[in-house]
Amino acid sequence: LYDTSIALITNVDPDHLDHWGSRDAFYDGFARFADEAREAVVISADDPGARRVTEALTHRRVVTFGESEHADVRVVGITTAGPVGFTVVHGGESVAAQLAVPGAHNAINATGVVAVLLELGYALEPAVRAVESFGGTVRRFELHGVKRGVSVYDDYAHHPTEVAAALEAARTVVGDGRIIALHQPHTYSRTREMYREFAEVLETRADHTVVLDVYGAREDPVPGVTGELVAGAFDDPSKVHFVADWQQAADYTASVAREGDFIITLGCGNVNLIIPQVLMALQPEQG
Repeated sequence: LYDTSIALITNVDPDHLDHWGSRDAFYDGFARFADEAREAVVISADDPGARRVTEALTHRRVVTFGESEHADVRVVGITTAGPVGFTVVHGGESVAAQLAVPGAHNAINATGVVAVLLELGYALEPAVRAVESFGGTVRRFELHGVKRGVSVYDDYAHHPTEVAAALEAARTVVGDGRIIALHQPHTYSRTREMYREFAEVLETRADHTVVLDVYGAREDPVPGVTGELVAGAFDDPSKVHFVADWQQAADYTASVAREGDFIITLGCGNVNLIIPQVLMALQPEQG
């Protein structure tokens, strides 16, 4: 486990169960990690998994954050029309904030960072101002180019919860355009365990989804576990297209995109490497 002074836990969603063996072992691992923090545990008061971990903690200093009225450091008044705005409330004081990135999840996560800064001795106002300077990070809703009026983004999201957050953030800034998800499932074990959850999130939060084949990473292929497993779990087949060949996937994605749309690659494998092919496919034909 990590040698940690302050443990910041934003959410706890079972994953890597091929390593942990069971969901109970997964939650126990988070609790052990948090309890070994030398100074404090800062943990979400909203996330169900985080609340389960909190109940198991024995740490002397646990600080909660989130939208919950019971949180020690609260976030209120989240506005998502464009870059996210919100207000942080603590100790009878409130400070408004505006980030440079979209998404309610970023407001909640930023509040967790403010809670850490408070534990380090900073006052609320300078803590919030410091967090406001965050301008985003590589492979998190990262814009790679605009061709034919279509914006092409990349996001590292590879768990259903993360995919939902990324697509919901995109929805707040896409305007009248559509969201086309280009999803690469990551690892055979996760795909087998969560393909229904991925399908539900993609179908309800994207306007159309293109599914690539599984990026196996450290794992050997598993018979029957492919990207087609995710695509086949959609209720409406017209909202999804499975294609294993990357060039065909890029060409198809470009063919269905229109001006104002967002194309977002999703996954923590090498799906970002398809972006040059997508941008090339979006190039207007030379007359």
